[in-house]
Amino acid sequence: MSAAAERPAINWTELVGPLSVVEDPFAELAPEQLDALRIILRFETSQDASSKNTTSHEAQKLRSQLSREGLDVDWLFKQREIIIQQRRAQSTAVNPDVIGKDVRIPGYVLPLEFEGQKVTSFLLVPYAGACIHTPPPPANQMVHVVYPDGIEVTGLFTPVWVEGKINAELSVRDVGLSDGESRVEVGYKMSPENVSLY
Repeated sequence: MSAAAERPAINWTELVGPLSVVEDPFAELAPEQLDALRIILRFETSQDASSKNTTSHEAQKLRSQLSREGLDVDWLFKQREIIIQQRRAQSTAVNPDVIGKDVRIPGYVLPLEFEGQKVTSFLLVPYAGACIHTPPPPANQMVHVVYPDGIEVTGLFTPVWVEGKINAELSVRDVGLSDGESRVEVGYKMSPENVSLY
């Protein structure tokens, strides 16, 4: 039996770390209340000094209105920050059950470095077009692959199988795109034994 046949194929959902329930107090609010909160936030975080007095007055009116409706705006804004942090933590959380395992995973090549005509460093992503569209996949849905042997690719997103040990390594990679560069967080790393066309 070949090494490739012995390696279990994993899918992208298996890379997601343990999920926790994120309490969302905004789910119960009416659309008008959500709009008012957005306006208050925009007014209160505005750097435009010329409209500070107007925005301050408008924000205060909306705060008073929401307070009459039984909402604590400051508490909701604190909850918003907590939710942002929780969602970010979930997007970078890796699955401890796959760390150090010898696996095969399919995906698409987003090249980072070339040697001649071969790609030697790339992001393995779950779908074609990842990172070109915003937002990019979560960090736990991207693998930084370093493959000194290199692989020839036929286009920007070539489908491949990557075989070897997968490890957790949170990093930030610069991805060059046709309209500029983007920085993306990556949750996994592999220095595989083999990369082959899908």
